[in-house]
Amino acid sequence: MSGLARYFHHLGCTVCGYDRTSTELTSELQQEGIPVIFADRDDFIPSSFHSPDQHTLIIYTPAVPHDSIVLNFFKNHGFELFKRSQVLGIISRGMFTVAVAGTHGKTTTSTMIAHILMDSGKDCSAFLGGISTNYHTNVLYGKNDIVVVEADEFDRSFLTLHPDIAIITSMDADHLDIYGDHSHLNESFKQFASQIKPGGQLIHKKDLPLDEGLTYAVENQADVSAWNIRIENGDFYFDFKNSLISIENIKLGIPGTHNVENAVAAIEAALLLSVAPAAIKGALGSFMGVKRRFEYIVKNDHQIYIDDYAHHPEELKACIRSVKRLYPEKKLTTIFQPHLYTRTRDFAEGFAEALDLTDELLMLDIYPARELPIEGVNAEMILGLMHLENKRLCGKQEAVDIIKKEKPELLLTVGAGDIDQLVQPLKYALQNV
Repeated sequence: MSGLARYFHHLGCTVCGYDRTSTELTSELQQEGIPVIFADRDDFIPSSFHSPDQHTLIIYTPAVPHDSIVLNFFKNHGFELFKRSQVLGIISRGMFTVAVAGTHGKTTTSTMIAHILMDSGKDCSAFLGGISTNYHTNVLYGKNDIVVVEADEFDRSFLTLHPDIAIITSMDADHLDIYGDHSHLNESFKQFASQIKPGGQLIHKKDLPLDEGLTYAVENQADVSAWNIRIENGDFYFDFKNSLISIENIKLGIPGTHNVENAVAAIEAALLLSVAPAAIKGALGSFMGVKRRFEYIVKNDHQIYIDDYAHHPEELKACIRSVKRLYPEKKLTTIFQPHLYTRTRDFAEGFAEALDLTDELLMLDIYPARELPIEGVNAEMILGLMHLENKRLCGKQEAVDIIKKEKPELLLTVGAGDIDQLVQPLKYALQNV
């Protein structure tokens, strides 16, 4: 949403927005000249947005509750409301579109592709689902007709897109509050894949239930693959191979085997866009990742602190395993905040299995986002299914106090709620007596 706000502000439009809470991102938007209101009250809406006309566009995200006063003000006053994804579809309609979808991996992969295109001089515009560390923004303005977009499966949003190149990174069960079951989620991904423009190309992870397209994998036979993955001086290196070309000794600017997998898809997309192999290799070495995606907060000889957005069991497994692979001799302390009551209910066993991979767990309460509580669904559900002994439920301030006292050598915070507001307090607690 903030990427679209920046895009229209860049075009010279008057832009205003509503969000539930103030964050570092909303503060940046305000500093850029985009007013943001934080009270769900219609009397706070600027007068220039009170009457519908052809020059006024109202964009909303399905994450906003249906009973929102601000949302219903526009519905009740005759405005035509557009979902974020619909607007992305309109913007990208006349452009060469690279769309990255998947229940996890899409933000890093789309940001990686955008960086390769920018760094190589190919250029592109981009609408990303996270803040690029290289560019300190989630929207890029290119001078050509190539646009890279993150295609979100939530609420079937990605079905508004008709890409030239589509990448599907994963199709794990998620958003079952929307889809009902895994089979309906799969059908939605298949429909997305069917919407590729004539002459376009689908790239997807191997073993997904898709019939068409190029497959990719890590240390496994596929149309496109990574081999010889290794860690040298804390950096991940790998070799890339497809049916036509090999690129050896690629240094990836961010850690994690799961990010090597993301890079394989990004490389193939860049090759389809005629980016030279040497330029791709150079760009991946300088890629600094995305905020809250395996982001180093503290990194010195005594302490490591990594923050990550992981909020699905498979994402948690990939993240924790990558941390363990990088630092096999260190004891890992993880702070996890479950996201949504429905997701906790649907995947409690998966979360327990993933979190059992850590050495110590501090569990926070569920972040509800758009949801109301569900009876019997809480963070203790996950704890009760775990085998790990060193685990406890705690509040946010209690977690900070524990970290301040124990000063763990390896700390990981994970979750998609407001756990990011603990990052700076935790950093201070680690580094100060």
